[in-house]
Amino acid sequence: MSGISTHVLDTVAGRPAEGIAVLLFQGDRQVGAGVTNANGRCLDLLTEPLQTGTYRIVFDVLARFPNGFYPEVSVTFLVRDPLTHYHVPLLISPFGFTTYRGS
Repeated sequence: MSGISTHVLDTVAGRPAEGIAVLLFQGDRQVGAGVTNANGRCLDLLTEPLQTGTYRIVFDVLARFPNGFYPEVSVTFLVRDPLTHYHVPLLISPFGFTTYRGS
């Protein structure tokens, strides 16, 4: 399976972060969008075939943490093999975040 997915976890609540708006860009062009489900997942972000290049996922975390420090989190990554699936998890709190290459 190829494509791009994400999973957002609220580290304060210790639960998935439902309702986070997510935008996906290839370069400066938007190629997908979604909202995290009850499990904090956004599985079908990409609306076209995956290509080699630079992608960026932008998460609207202000809606989750209106008094937090980060209004959004932007994660830029490289797709080197379009036949591979890319999973980009995000762990968020009002004053910090972390991400990694998931599976």
